[in-house]
Amino acid sequence: MTPDAPPAGVAAAAERIYPSRPILASSVAVFRDGRVLLASRASPPMEMLYSLPGGLVEAGETLAEAALRELHEEVGVVAELVGFVDHVEIVERDGDGRVRHHFVVCAHAARWRSGEPQPGLEAIDVRWVAEEEIAELRTTPGLREVLRKAVVLVEASPP
Repeated sequence: MTPDAPPAGVAAAAERIYPSRPILASSVAVFRDGRVLLASRASPPMEMLYSLPGGLVEAGETLAEAALRELHEEVGVVAELVGFVDHVEIVERDGDGRVRHHFVVCAHAARWRSGEPQPGLEAIDVRWVAEEEIAELRTTPGLREVLRKAVVLVEASPP
């Protein structure tokens, strides 16, 4: 008899630190009235930094499905995807040079449809931010470039 595997959430959490391979995540830049929704991360890696709402992709889930699910679970917002923007690799090493975290985050662009963003366990602060306000925030690596590309994508697509 083969022992049962741990629940997916437990296994995924254990593998986030010193992973044996990169971990796939999906995020979404949601736009509403010329502003983008940002969330301040509640836990490592990169806690207290503003980023796009998102999280890990589950088995059997597309990148787009994961982005929209995480958006709703994390901050209570529903959006309509416009398209894929880009990916960002986040690699953190410890003092010995070992890989402590390695995430590949696939970012999407979307338009807000419903729900008012609320902080929660994963996002300690959420806010709609104008482009000129982003420079004042501590953000995750690559966020400004992803947002620049997301704006172009949203502006080029019909509402």
